[in-house]
Amino acid sequence: MLTRKEIENNELVQLASYAAKSSGTKGRSHREKEHPYRSAYQRDRDRIIYSTAFRRLEYKTQVFVNYEGDHYRTRLTHTLEVAQIAKTIARSLRLNEDLTETIALAHDLGHTPFGHSGEDALSELMAEHGWFDHNSQGLRVVDLLEERYPLFPGLNLTYEVREGIIKHSTPFDKPRAYIPFEIEGSPLLEIQVVDIADEIAYDNHDLDDGLASGLIEENKLESIALWKDAETEIKKKFSKIPAKIKRYQIVRSLINTQVTDLVKNTEHIIKKFNLKSASQVREMPERVVRFSDKMNELRKPLRIFLTDNLYHHYRVVRMADKAYRFIKDLFETYIKNSEQLPHSARTRLGKDDKYRVVCDYIAGMTDRYALDEYKKFFDPYKKV
Repeated sequence: MLTRKEIENNELVQLASYAAKSSGTKGRSHREKEHPYRSAYQRDRDRIIYSTAFRRLEYKTQVFVNYEGDHYRTRLTHTLEVAQIAKTIARSLRLNEDLTETIALAHDLGHTPFGHSGEDALSELMAEHGWFDHNSQGLRVVDLLEERYPLFPGLNLTYEVREGIIKHSTPFDKPRAYIPFEIEGSPLLEIQVVDIADEIAYDNHDLDDGLASGLIEENKLESIALWKDAETEIKKKFSKIPAKIKRYQIVRSLINTQVTDLVKNTEHIIKKFNLKSASQVREMPERVVRFSDKMNELRKPLRIFLTDNLYHHYRVVRMADKAYRFIKDLFETYIKNSEQLPHSARTRLGKDDKYRVVCDYIAGMTDRYALDEYKKFFDPYKKV
């Protein structure tokens, strides 16, 4: 049997010196006896997979609301795709795959129903009541809201996984200071990998969903160099293939091109600064895991295209506006009369601020549960 100690020893031998080692974790908030044949990060991964918040991601919006179709990405499939890309990068750089995968699986646990529209609504509604963002909410989920153990609240995850949740950073996600995590300095390379993997996943898979939905017209991508180069290469290899397969192959090529550039450039930076330890990584003035300047320039037109042609498409804007109103109306209804909250939420009212209780309740909803609640309040023919 492979024991935890042997796993930890294997990490010391096989992983790069700058990788995070499970034997060096800063530990958990509540002391527990470690598992005999799982490392601390493997144990965290399993706790996340079995959590209620993780299962709910299946019915939370990525770009398209659940009722728009069964084949579009959800927050759960997006999370799994981020984990796959992140693990590939981590393996290539000899980082800790277990820690990387765990952070990837946890990075969206605090997301609201209806994606960023739901988050925008709760951010506005909570502006004078302690704020809301999905990083902080994700930490609340794993520290407080998940109910699994008799001796402590939450999942009692390791410091490094919790740090990865609160420091998650992309153009859509800006981390804020949160005790005991310092916002200054660079995070672990495993955290940086997840952040970039998230960007790669949502750029390319949102593009795929946009094309599949018909909201994006493929011929409009001809001016995007990244797309054009990938398309040309696929046409050279396969002169006659169905449009659906061609699209899949192009998106696959786009991801591979970006991951390859990222790994090579990151390896170059590691060698340039002679990084030998995770503590050195934390002292770096800027992030180590990043694309080359050339790739950053190539990615810009594609991201602008997605913003203009998908995220600002009138149908997506309509969905987003409708979702915003759903969340706002539900929030104001619960605040006005908190006795309408279910028993599980009402029991917290004496201990926690009413606004935070309502915020936690709504943030934990799936799209379809939020829609069902909305109908119960505002559709006179819907049973309550």
